[in-house]
Amino acid sequence: MAEPAASVVATERPPAQGPARVLLVLDQPVLASVIELALAHVHGRFRARVAPTATAATELLGEWRPHLAVVDMDLAHGAMLARLGYTAPPRAARVPVVALTRRGDLRSKLEAFERGVDDLLSVPFSPEELVARILAVLRRAYPEAAALRPVLRLGALEIDLLNRRVRAGESTLHLTALEQSLLYLLVANAGRLLTRDEILDHLWGVDFVAESNVVDRHVRNLRAKLQNNWRRPRYIATVPGRGYRFVPNTDEATTASVA
Repeated sequence: MAEPAASVVATERPPAQGPARVLLVLDQPVLASVIELALAHVHGRFRARVAPTATAATELLGEWRPHLAVVDMDLAHGAMLARLGYTAPPRAARVPVVALTRRGDLRSKLEAFERGVDDLLSVPFSPEELVARILAVLRRAYPEAAALRPVLRLGALEIDLLNRRVRAGESTLHLTALEQSLLYLLVANAGRLLTRDEILDHLWGVDFVAESNVVDRHVRNLRAKLQNNWRRPRYIATVPGRGYRFVPNTDEATTASVA
């Protein structure tokens, strides 16, 4: 049954004090985990909550008062922005939004901006690009907010999102953009099995047609750069016949910190 249309346009924006609250209107747990991790490690200055439906988003926007929303505009058969009260022309008092879409047609993009979205990003995307766009929107909406540099540290592993730099101990790893996105996807879902299809859809998109070993090949290249032996995995474990899992050792897990 279709959800009723609901307006979540704020009467006024919340003050930019304390951690910025970001509402994620998404129904895909893997994607939500990646975004939550990216935001959680921006100096601890972000808090994220997930709403898989318009009804849940309406409740959180009223009770939690987020500073910004990241909305999968393809939900509800492409009607999610309308259900959340983003209308054309846009209302002045509203929560800033970064929209996500898998549709590449110009008409859909123009309609999104006409409804008042502040930025639009095509899926799949790199987490560092999303963080950069969120920071840019927040700076425009809340000029008093401090500039942030997201750096994730997990034991000897350090991932600098905006500068696209990864270090393991004293060594700087020269990763391709795709390898860095793959690493971040695995880290964001640490301990959770990611199937090859999930990795393929997240990094290449649901419409991408690839050779059967494309995921295995990129995981193998990433392991080589991490000096990760598949027989005794330091970071990336293989689940035979299913996919991969990020498995930091106990010391790294307990020393994980935010830069």
